[in-house]
Amino acid sequence: MDMEQIYEYIGEENVTTYAVGAFVLLWALVWLYRDSLEINKINEKYVFVTGCDSGFGNLLCRRLDKRGFRVLAGCLTEKGADDLKRVTGPNLKTCILDVTSTSSIQKAFEWTQKEVGDKGLWGIVNNAGRALPMGPSEWMRIEDFHSTLKVNMNGVIEMTMKFLPLIKKSRGRIVNVASVLGRVAANGGGYCISKFAVESFSDCLRRDIHYFGIKVCIIEPGFFKTQVTSLEPIERELCRLWNQLTPEVKESYGDKYLDNYIKIQRLIMNAICDSDLSKVTNCMEHALIAAHPRTRYSAGWDAKLLWIPISYLPACVVDIALKLVLPRPAKSV
Repeated sequence: MDMEQIYEYIGEENVTTYAVGAFVLLWALVWLYRDSLEINKINEKYVFVTGCDSGFGNLLCRRLDKRGFRVLAGCLTEKGADDLKRVTGPNLKTCILDVTSTSSIQKAFEWTQKEVGDKGLWGIVNNAGRALPMGPSEWMRIEDFHSTLKVNMNGVIEMTMKFLPLIKKSRGRIVNVASVLGRVAANGGGYCISKFAVESFSDCLRRDIHYFGIKVCIIEPGFFKTQVTSLEPIERELCRLWNQLTPEVKESYGDKYLDNYIKIQRLIMNAICDSDLSKVTNCMEHALIAAHPRTRYSAGWDAKLLWIPISYLPACVVDIALKLVLPRPAKSV
């Protein structure tokens, strides 16, 4: 049976459909195979992780240590460093690091330089971050914005630029932790601003240095149960912000606004927050281990099914949706 007879038997439209289906299936199989390829000689590679006292950073260090990486963990406190060393092997080493301090970053760099020697640094994971204070924008003072931006934005940029020579030496990886709130600005304060900045910085950096064989990956977690999403400090900070407002501003929002805002935060955190932190650290591991890492990793069901789809909607639709969720001020128009 020649091709002309096949077309007549099956029909030209069906042939086109089958061809497109076959191409999509082949592309998916090739992508899955390529995505599964891993680097070699993991036990010879050094990875520096920031924010390792708890949460994602702590779990990632323990998992990378089991994988055989030579982990260099930056902890904010001595207690965090000691606790991490007790549950890991001898190849994991710690240093005290405050990403808001230039001198602290310089000391960590010099220490890392001695540890890695001529091999260079395979990866840096900029995980350290803070969320609070977070709340209505009008409630913030300039120092409230700065306190978050110093960690989440300035800290990521300064750590990356300081350690970049070591990454270039190994043609390695830069893994920056952003957030789904780096796509959708759903809260006031510095958190969303800083995460949008991490997204932008990472994109610019990736395009600028890809010539050197360096991969820049962005992790965009949804809502997970960590210290960042703990309700007690969130409510405490909201009360602090409320108490620093002038009587005129308080009056414009109304006496019940704070209580209603806190109730909504409780509802959101209880309904959305995922307790399985490995969904995030799996993405971080893949970014470090995969031969062909992805540019972006969205971790969590809410990231994939809620926040990422919302980010593609028109701004007016998102505005209406958030307006329906958040409480209404007493003197609103």
